[in-house]
Amino acid sequence: MATLNISMPDELRAFIEARVKTGEYQSASDYLRDLIRHDREETERLLIEGLASGEGKPLDMAALRQRAATALGKGLDRNA
Repeated sequence: MATLNISMPDELRAFIEARVKTGEYQSASDYLRDLIRHDREETERLLIEGLASGEGKPLDMAALRQRAATALGKGLDRNA
């Protein structure tokens, strides 16, 4: 198994240590491997969902801006 050294703020390190102390994980490495495994599974699920959603179509930026402006309750700023 390969080793990977990472740097992180003390706050994140303390969070990881707290998760390990609950007994759910044996070590920081175990916790991080689990997070990465779940992230990979979610990424694969989303990719499959995207492929199954049908063929893509071109993005109409003007229509998207108009929908965003309407959703935000603002007028469309054509200079943006």
